[in-house]
Amino acid sequence: MSEDVTYADLKFQDSSQTKNIQTFDNLEEKASPAPSHVWHQIALALTLLCLLLLIGLGVLGSMFYITSKTEMGKLNKLQDIKEELERNVSLQLVSNTNISKKIVNLSITMQELATKLCYELYRRQTEHKCKPCPERWIWHEDNCYGLFDNLQTWQKGEELCSAKKASLLKIKNKRILEFVKSQNLRNYWLGLSPRKDYRSYDSMDEKIISSNWYIRDTHYLTNDMSCGYIEKMYIYYDLCTERRKTICEKLANPVKIESMLTIKDPDGRL
Repeated sequence: MSEDVTYADLKFQDSSQTKNIQTFDNLEEKASPAPSHVWHQIALALTLLCLLLLIGLGVLGSMFYITSKTEMGKLNKLQDIKEELERNVSLQLVSNTNISKKIVNLSITMQELATKLCYELYRRQTEHKCKPCPERWIWHEDNCYGLFDNLQTWQKGEELCSAKKASLLKIKNKRILEFVKSQNLRNYWLGLSPRKDYRSYDSMDEKIISSNWYIRDTHYLTNDMSCGYIEKMYIYYDLCTERRKTICEKLANPVKIESMLTIKDPDGRL
């Protein structure tokens, strides 16, 4: 009796397990469609996301294109403005250069007129305030001439001129020659280089182009050397240690234009 029960129980259990397995298989078959539905939703979401990204990229591309076009327009305008400014600056520089040249030419003209006017005044009054030479010096063309009557050796005379930023007189052209002749100078040392060979005299006309007018270093000067001095129309030679007068020359300063603008007429008016 007990064996029947056991068998029946086992068979019942087997049939229960079989039913459970079949039920589990049915559940698996019913549950399997769920993942497919999820992936469908995911794919749809990704598709929408891609569409949104494409739309966003399209909008950004349109905005970039519009912005680039606007900025390029602004850049072209700035370039045009820059080129226009460069042309204006170039024209202004040319204009300034022309104005500068005109100012320079005007200054030169004014300087020439001031010099001529001052020279006319100097002819009437030798110590006029517009005179471009030191006091008691003679003004002739572009040079100033100083006559010093104290007797001294040639070397001392050369040192005297050097101290006054001048040099001993050199007669290098006909204009200076005519000026010297008009002064009727006598016994003045000249800017001739000392020499060892003695000569009695030379004509001034023959000395204009002479290289002897160049004064070399005078430290080599000895007691037996001869120096030239002017005596009216001639140049004589004597020992450099003898004592004679000195005539110096140097470039005249430019005539000050402002000094000409404050000249008073004979009635005392400007």
